[in-house]
Amino acid sequence: MKVSAFTFIKNGQILGYPFLQSIQSILTIVDEFIINIGESEDDTLMMIQSLASPKIRIIESHWNDSMQDRGYVYGQQKMIAQFNCTGDWAFYIEGDEVYHERELEQIKKSMEIHLNDSNVEALVFDFYHFYGNSNSYLDSPGWYRSEARIIKNSLRTYAPDGLFWLVLDSNKKGRYPRAKHTGASCYHYGWARSEDQMNLKVSKVQKYWDTKPVKIDYSQMDQSIIKEFKGSHPKVMREWLKNDKGLYKVDASYKLTKKQKKHRMMIKLEKYLHLDLSKKHYKLV
Repeated sequence: MKVSAFTFIKNGQILGYPFLQSIQSILTIVDEFIINIGESEDDTLMMIQSLASPKIRIIESHWNDSMQDRGYVYGQQKMIAQFNCTGDWAFYIEGDEVYHERELEQIKKSMEIHLNDSNVEALVFDFYHFYGNSNSYLDSPGWYRSEARIIKNSLRTYAPDGLFWLVLDSNKKGRYPRAKHTGASCYHYGWARSEDQMNLKVSKVQKYWDTKPVKIDYSQMDQSIIKEFKGSHPKVMREWLKNDKGLYKVDASYKLTKKQKKHRMMIKLEKYLHLDLSKKHYKLV
């Protein structure tokens, strides 16, 4: 079995991505790591080169700034990296996602078990979306609780955006991949970086959605969906994380948006019906 990891990154340093930690977190269980680095204003390229791993293969790209339709440029950059993967499995990881060392063997075993099962096309992870600090994460149907991050590299797939895949059985219509759960989790730290770094990111990438940047204020959130994280963080993240204490507290006077009120109703339905109503870009088999 050969496993290819892949990612894309641009301005990772100035935008506060833990991209080095992200790469290092799964490097031991992959055979090659394809990294598509967009033309950056910082030392992202040099920092990745400093890892000096023979598994890493770097592609340098120039983003199409005229592509401003619903973030499709993210899908383009994701696929540039994926199209260079040569493994049986393609393991997609974003620059703010990290995996725990205690689950690496479990992830590898899941790939081995399902390698020759034609009914299984992708592998799924649960997600911790850390928010405000490293002790707090979001749990709501408005934030995807699970996602496919590993897919068989023999499939005809493409990414409408950076988040998910569609499988092409025909040239006209795509479908979500058939998947099994790995039993492991992905640790998503994008919303745990500083507000300044998050707002800088928004100012640089919002154009790809053809909308004006909206200032991010972490305090403007539904407190009821912020849960305390009681587990341990991946070792590779210990230097990146701040020594935060306690649950992140939002602005007590904040008024919920219509969408957040809808999500509260969905949470009530979930409890009553014992269902998970969050969006899923895969079909469990």
